[in-house]
Amino acid sequence: MGNEYILEMKGISKSFSSVKVLHEVDFRIKKGEVHALMGENGAGKSTLIKILTGIYSRDGGTILFDGKEIHPADALEAQKAGISTIYQEISLIGQLSVAENIYIGREIKKHGAIDWKAINEKSRELLAGLGLDIDVTKVLSSYGTAIQQMVAIARSILIDAKLVIMDEATSSLDDDEVKILFNIIRKLKAQGISVLFISHRLPEIFEIADSLTVLKDGSLVGEYRTADLTRKELVSKMIGHDAENIVEVKRTYRKVSGEEYLKVSDIQSGIKLKGLNLTIHRGEIVGLAGLLGAGRTELARVIFGIDRKDKGEIWIDGKPVEFKLPAHAIGHGLAFCSEDRKVEGIIPNLTIAENISIANMKEVSRFGVIHHAKQRAVAKEYIEKIRIKTTGTDQKIKNLSGGNQQKVILARWLSMKPDFIILDEPTRGIDVGAKKEIEDLIREISAEGISVLLISSEFEELIRNCDRVEVLRDGKNAGCLRGEEITENNIMSLIATGKVETGGGQSE
Repeated sequence: MGNEYILEMKGISKSFSSVKVLHEVDFRIKKGEVHALMGENGAGKSTLIKILTGIYSRDGGTILFDGKEIHPADALEAQKAGISTIYQEISLIGQLSVAENIYIGREIKKHGAIDWKAINEKSRELLAGLGLDIDVTKVLSSYGTAIQQMVAIARSILIDAKLVIMDEATSSLDDDEVKILFNIIRKLKAQGISVLFISHRLPEIFEIADSLTVLKDGSLVGEYRTADLTRKELVSKMIGHDAENIVEVKRTYRKVSGEEYLKVSDIQSGIKLKGLNLTIHRGEIVGLAGLLGAGRTELARVIFGIDRKDKGEIWIDGKPVEFKLPAHAIGHGLAFCSEDRKVEGIIPNLTIAENISIANMKEVSRFGVIHHAKQRAVAKEYIEKIRIKTTGTDQKIKNLSGGNQQKVILARWLSMKPDFIILDEPTRGIDVGAKKEIEDLIREISAEGISVLLISSEFEELIRNCDRVEVLRDGKNAGCLRGEEITENNIMSLIATGKVETGGGQSE
């Protein structure tokens, strides 16, 4: 290794049960550089970081840090080795003062007692070195997220960190706060401290990172100098396609003539959604494309009343609506198939019939008493209609395949006869055959006049099924693609740059 690299992880492997999530991954960081770790959901970024910081054990491979092999058993051991982690959620103690947070566990003592005067003075000096002038005696919670992160960085310097990991540290910051953080990162770099930077925001990567490593599906794609890549090339490597040699998916464009059903105008929510707009016509399939953090799921949750909006309006059939609870959305004919069917979708120990009827108990009960024969009849209707492979209505849903579990969730919502259904990653984690069946079902739903909002990380899925695709980027509309404009090349261009390479497809 010589003296060039502060960190070298070689052949790192990790499995959970029978699922291998890291495949002999190599990862390295030079001394005094800012290195980004890139990849979509499920790429293996979090697992790799948790192995490095002692949260997970590795199944195979070696970790060399500052020239020595390390085996961190927990976060404290990693910290003692010189590895400090700053997460999106600050792990300091808000009720303590700034100075107390910096020196906790390393208190300065005088004559056997804690020397608070010295602690406060040295905390001020340490923060001043980072360009921050604040009252260190005030409780940490009285300051915003950006200041709290500066305090966490100051503590990292105090404990002689040689590598600072920033895991989505900018996700809760506004633009001015990001600038402050980046100035701190540059100061760390000037002091010879390495920074491992993880962010879903591409402009940040190109502004602050010297180099980057891309993972996909638990495997190493490659290590690159940031200056040698365009944004589009980086997106291509993350999703696993060569942008210059894209095989177009054959599709038939369908012009939907139905009247406007849903309109979303200038939706803002926290720092995730920054003025999004969307329209969907009756019987239309509209796709949402974008990288992790672009605002796709966040927009769906606001539309369905799970999360509250700070600003903006939602219209259904030309009338303004305000959904404070999902029940209100359901009452207006909306349905939502969540991205995480294991956590937010199926109820594993209930039967197929019970899982299908649970959102529509009025249909199968009277005076609060469930009519089991009717419950089974509804389930049987949808088992046949959407071709669920099962031994019967009383089979527990946990014993079905992933694709059939997803069909049960679709049946649950379809049994309510919705006008509009949101499908968030409906084919994630299911095999190719089941995926085709789900996609066929989506098109059948649309043909019956139900409007569909399809969220998918797989561009081919959007190309095959959508009448229009709205591309989101950092919580804003990047562009809208229609018909023959819906190509992987155009989607990636909008995600990377906010533009398409040749004509059309850009929102006003």
